Amino acid sequence: MDMGIRGRRALVCASSKGLGRGCAEALAAEGVDLVLNARGAEALEATAEAIRAAHGVSVTSVAADITTPDGRAQVLEAAASPDILVTNAGGPPPGMWSDWDRDDFIAALDANMLTPIALMKACLPAMMERGWGRVVNITSQSVKAPIPVLGLSNAARTGLTGYVAGTSRQVAQNGVTINNLLPGIHATDRADALDRGVVEAEGLTMEEARARRESTIPARRYGTPEEFGAACVFLCSVHAGFMVGQNVLLDGGATNATI
Repeated sequence: MDMGIRGRRALVCASSKGLGRGCAEALAAEGVDLVLNARGAEALEATAEAIRAAHGVSVTSVAADITTPDGRAQVLEAAASPDILVTNAGGPPPGMWSDWDRDDFIAALDANMLTPIALMKACLPAMMERGWGRVVNITSQSVKAPIPVLGLSNAARTGLTGYVAGTSRQVAQNGVTINNLLPGIHATDRADALDRGVVEAEGLTMEEARARRESTIPARRYGTPEEFGAACVFLCSVHAGFMVGQNVLLDGGATNATI
């Protein structure tokens, strides 16, 4: 299927690896030029060069912390009013409700709610003026069903979901869609970190920790960045213009819900 976005320009945040890179690779395969962002310059440029070589698209890399005002300013200057925005930032650390204080919540809100809101506010006006735009926010399955040890993420990402629900319906008439992708566990560094937490807490091996987590997923496996990227591309395509303010789960069936 032709996604109809060849020649468009996309800003993909936190895209040197993991789900962000999966989205960037999939967009590049459709002929989309990219602005990539991550904090680590070496890994970011290696990803940029690999995508250039594989897909022949223009790739600009900006090493900066997207969760800071200065970092966002650098990235937005390089992106120059993109047609497509994919927001993404690392999730806050796991723990229990009694572990966190106000500063922990402020940090989580800054990274996983206020940063994507700031990026949308910066990019939406030009999209609306052109009459076409796509925004995909990478959030979490936890906005559908809370994960106890990820309370900081539960709170921040649910706040973003509420913002998108209202904002998406205000910009849709201008040909701009905003939707959220809700990953469950995927084979990324984030999954490794969560599994290491189980290893350290319970004395399991990594293989045992992963097998136990996989057993809770109806698909009996972790997702891949490649299939996540394919879903992102569809939401960014010309075929998704009637999808507005949706929360799309990619969790292998792990969220036990009817609606």
